[in-house]
Amino acid sequence: MTVSPLFSRRPSVLPLLAALPGVLLATGACGDTPQGGAADVPAAAAAPDTATLSAEAAAIAEFTVDTARQQPWRTAVRAPARVMLDPAALQTIGSITEGRIKEVRVRVGDRVAAGQVLVVIHSHEIMDARGALAQAEAHVRAATATHRQAVAAAERAARLLAAKAVAQADLERADVARTVAAAALEGAQAEQGRAEALVEHLVGEGPLPPGVDPHDVLIRAAAPGVVTARDAQPGTVVLPGVPLVTVGDPGRLQLQLALPSEAAAGVRAGSGVRYELTDAPGRWHEAVVTRVAPTVDTLTRTVEVLARPTGSASGARAEAYAQAEVLGVAEAPVVVVPAAAVQAMEGDSVVIAVEPRGAGVFLRALPVRVGRRAGPLVELRGGVPAGTAVIVGRAAIAKAELLKRRGGGAAE
Repeated sequence: MTVSPLFSRRPSVLPLLAALPGVLLATGACGDTPQGGAADVPAAAAAPDTATLSAEAAAIAEFTVDTARQQPWRTAVRAPARVMLDPAALQTIGSITEGRIKEVRVRVGDRVAAGQVLVVIHSHEIMDARGALAQAEAHVRAATATHRQAVAAAERAARLLAAKAVAQADLERADVARTVAAAALEGAQAEQGRAEALVEHLVGEGPLPPGVDPHDVLIRAAAPGVVTARDAQPGTVVLPGVPLVTVGDPGRLQLQLALPSEAAAGVRAGSGVRYELTDAPGRWHEAVVTRVAPTVDTLTRTVEVLARPTGSASGARAEAYAQAEVLGVAEAPVVVVPAAAVQAMEGDSVVIAVEPRGAGVFLRALPVRVGRRAGPLVELRGGVPAGTAVIVGRAAIAKAELLKRRGGGAAE
């Protein structure tokens, strides 16, 4: 067994059947004079609800054989599930300014790259920011010129003092003027940096896309993903913080289930889940429970359970639906077989045991009492000991052969 006995089946074909690729019973496989290997058929086949297949008949059979085994029982609760994006992977992008939405460049379902422009907003704030940046750049140029002049004056005063052409006080005044000019330049550069940061905040990193006015505020995607919601509408006026677009990571999915309160009692974080998408039935995927709500919904009397897929869920999309089975806590060991191994024979529940007989195989119907069911497995309450090889695939054909023997040779 692998991680969860409930989720995997050992397709163990017994060593004695390894050379028997068999799937369909030949007409002469059982009877008084079997064809093709009759010498291999022992008299034990005459017992009630038994049949012996020759090597040739077994070679046509292709039965799939599994083993009744003892393992801790886990109850499985089946419930519909919704595939949704992990809320932690959703990013709601809001307006960063006051203005009028000029253009919305994405729709729900579009894939976007980091830095891509999503919404264009015409705002006076970007106009003021660009004006402040131009003024700050002018102040930097003026402060640079003043500082350069002050440095030159201080250097000249130092040379004149060395030549005893000026007094020490003149040099000190020149040094003070140079220090003041340096401080003014530093302040102008800081103001320029602040203005540049504000403009960058309003337009984002990256070049201006074609058709965008330099006085428009650009709302960009912070990370790659898929647009899951679009609240922005062209022509509307927005304030800072108003949601515009929601982007999510399509690779981060989770399952949302609503279990009856009594069924959720045995479910814990870490419990196993298997599920199949409604659009792709028969392809099972696995997940693990990450959260069980601590409260019961007052209207539906259900408990919300969230699970995270643990493997590849190819084809899964957000807001798709699935059928899921949630495992409870492990209980006492019981004997289990795949559900396909249990057959109904004239009102009785049986499994068909298989064992080697010479070059052929011997089939025997064993009455069983079926207990609980969980996913692909059923509990057997007596009738079959652990370790018994049973037919799973094509078991209905083996049952038909046994019924023919029970009916004195007339096939059902």
